[in-house]
Amino acid sequence: MGIKRHIKYERRDNRNGYKAGALKHGMRHSYVKQCKYLVIFDADFQPEPDYLQRTIPFLIHNPELALVQARWKFVNANTCLLTRMQEMSLNYHFMAEQQSGSTRHAFFGFNGTAGVWRIAAMEEAGGWKDRTTVEDTDLAVRVGLLGWKFVFINDVEVKSELPSQFKAFRFQQHRWSCGPANLFRKMTMEIIHNQRVKIWKKFYVIYSFFFLRKIIIHFFTFFFYCVILPRSVFLPEVKIPNWATIYVPSIATLLSAIATPRLVLFLTTTTSFFCQVNLKEMVMGTYILCCACYDLFFGNTFLYLYLLMQAAAFLISGVGFVGT
Repeated sequence: MGIKRHIKYERRDNRNGYKAGALKHGMRHSYVKQCKYLVIFDADFQPEPDYLQRTIPFLIHNPELALVQARWKFVNANTCLLTRMQEMSLNYHFMAEQQSGSTRHAFFGFNGTAGVWRIAAMEEAGGWKDRTTVEDTDLAVRVGLLGWKFVFINDVEVKSELPSQFKAFRFQQHRWSCGPANLFRKMTMEIIHNQRVKIWKKFYVIYSFFFLRKIIIHFFTFFFYCVILPRSVFLPEVKIPNWATIYVPSIATLLSAIATPRLVLFLTTTTSFFCQVNLKEMVMGTYILCCACYDLFFGNTFLYLYLLMQAAAFLISGVGFVGT
């Protein structure tokens, strides 16, 4: 006996609000009032047939849950070096941030896809808002501030694709970094004045989730390791401790690699030589290379070894050898 599935494909006649606008448009349909849960998948995601059977029961048996988030599995991770590095970074994100937050019943962000929402919780929080490009984080923060809980299911994996072109990857990372910063600016007072959660949770959301992880880490990583540290070779009186130049980046890299315990090296075909020149990466790589050469010939430290590797990473990215 065949199973009848009610699937309807719709398109809007405008792009107002982008993804958030499309989600708001879909929630206006009358049949949504008959539903209790909302499942979201981006266009490149391929859920397994038993996805709903493995996620919906969590919401049925725990009325305090608002979100069930599944893990992403990447079908094109071995396409090129760029996708390989993304897999390592995102696997660490799911293991260290999502899973740990779920285990402690602490707040963690919705990944925007491969998740099941309780519609009642969404409506209580005001639904989708298109004030930023991170409508997923926006909704998760507002629902979390109402006292709802989230759960991350590590063994439920949904196949997806990673951007294999460097420019697409850079655009994605720009959106992922600027969106939360803009949302933090708009929600700070709303979080402070919230009366539904304890002060420690408000402190966690403001300081750890937003300020530290979404703003400080991005600015510190770039300006310290790409601007200040190379510039220090021209100022011999400035002494930067080894823990800042060696230990911290090494430990961070090892922790990210542990989450994906497969070899980084693999063979892949390349496109035409110098087919994609990324000017910003070339300029940054050239700047760091000049600093490394100055330290090599005139300095009295071994910082040039680190700077040469960093310059190589930027220059390789600049000529498009990390993507397809």
